[in-house]
Amino acid sequence: MATLQWGQLIEGLRVYLELDGKGPLHGQLTRALKAAMFGASVQTGSRLPPTRVLARELGVSRNTVLAAYEQLRAEGFLDSRVGSGSYVTPPLQTTTAPVATGPVEPQSAYARRARELLNPARLFGQRESMPRYAFHYGKPSTNPALTSAWARELSRAAQYTQPDYPTAQGLPVLREAVCDYLARRRGVHVVPDDVLIVGGTQQAMTLTARVLLDEGTEVAMEDPQYNAVRTVLKAHGARVVPVPVDAQGMCVDALPARRPQLICVTPSHQFPLGSVLSLPRRLALLEYARRHDCWIFEDDYDGEFRYDSKPLAALRSLDSDNRVVYIGTFSKTLFPSVRLGYMVVPPQLRGDFVAAKWLDDFGAPTVEQAALAGFMADGGFERHLARTAKTLKERRTALLDGLRRLAGDRVEIADSHAGMHLVAWLRGRDRMQGEAFIAHARTRGLWLASISQYYMTPPDRAGLLLGYATLSVAEIEQAVALFAQCLDEMPE
Repeated sequence: MATLQWGQLIEGLRVYLELDGKGPLHGQLTRALKAAMFGASVQTGSRLPPTRVLARELGVSRNTVLAAYEQLRAEGFLDSRVGSGSYVTPPLQTTTAPVATGPVEPQSAYARRARELLNPARLFGQRESMPRYAFHYGKPSTNPALTSAWARELSRAAQYTQPDYPTAQGLPVLREAVCDYLARRRGVHVVPDDVLIVGGTQQAMTLTARVLLDEGTEVAMEDPQYNAVRTVLKAHGARVVPVPVDAQGMCVDALPARRPQLICVTPSHQFPLGSVLSLPRRLALLEYARRHDCWIFEDDYDGEFRYDSKPLAALRSLDSDNRVVYIGTFSKTLFPSVRLGYMVVPPQLRGDFVAAKWLDDFGAPTVEQAALAGFMADGGFERHLARTAKTLKERRTALLDGLRRLAGDRVEIADSHAGMHLVAWLRGRDRMQGEAFIAHARTRGLWLASISQYYMTPPDRAGLLLGYATLSVAEIEQAVALFAQCLDEMPE
């Protein structure tokens, strides 16, 4: 850190300022002045030097000092007196550290369950050092063209969007765009009143739990399944009943004889195994829901991307009894930080879902909604999807070719012809050997993920989730070569 001294300029005191080197110089100077105030180097009521004098003493421009003084005035640290100067005012912040307290017991049943289920240090968004090559799954493919287009849409939307509270159900123009998109791409024909704009799949599941579930309510769920959704259900006190999955998707015949309140399913591209729910099973599932008077949560997280045929119509397109709560997200088609998704809710539950959304956050951010509506209306979203599908197909091909050429029969590939990841099983290796392989690969600069975390009862097999959206073709080829080397190094 740099040290600046301004000499005997404040009531005879020699004051030192330490700059942290982070960000613009005026920001560093602002923080250094505040540190001097808190450290009692500069007393309350002291008069700061004129900006020209301080700039000369510090060897910085006067504009830098002016900006720092203005920020301190805005935050209440300085009081400007015309014809007199700038004086240090009593800060609102306390100068004494708060007394440390130990942990307390959970203050509610929800907090207790959340503590049992979650480690805050390992939640999404936490940064961690990553190896050079990472087969990330669940992260979409992005490019500079998308970033630039999104920046333009945000700027345009910010100019005409009303600075008021959002509409709880979502902007009508975005709900209309979603309806048009669903009709063309997913075979779902609904009206804007059926659509609720939400903050992604996670909030959609949370709202569904609040509207449909009480503590102790049974929920049938695919096993394996996306564990973040399972965590939401358990945090709300639901009793999750696992239902096995095979090559045709959820085994509908294995649904419980006793009525569950809700069934969670990923029919277009089962997560994580990748299977597609067959038409006979789709019809059987809808009939089960009708007969047992229960609801279906359809998570259509990346059904847009298929490489052997056109995307399959969503389960909701077959629902004539309004039993399906359909979920779509822009986290996979655009990027996770956009935090926008949508629900198609049964008409008889619409008021309950809108009320739950209002109670949660009043509504999704309006500027982002307007930007997305504009992006969809001018065709930018469809062009982006077309480019993304082409890119993903190239990367998927590179991964498959590399695995078949370099790993050979040591790996069993479960190729779903869809989505942004595939599953690879290490032949003849148990789950513990798989975990050891993942740990070894990391030391060699390769990040891999085990599939076992998504099972309620994991099989004793070494399974890997290999995402290919975030790596270029060249990077995939290099990563697969490293993968094969790690296989060569596995003990027999």
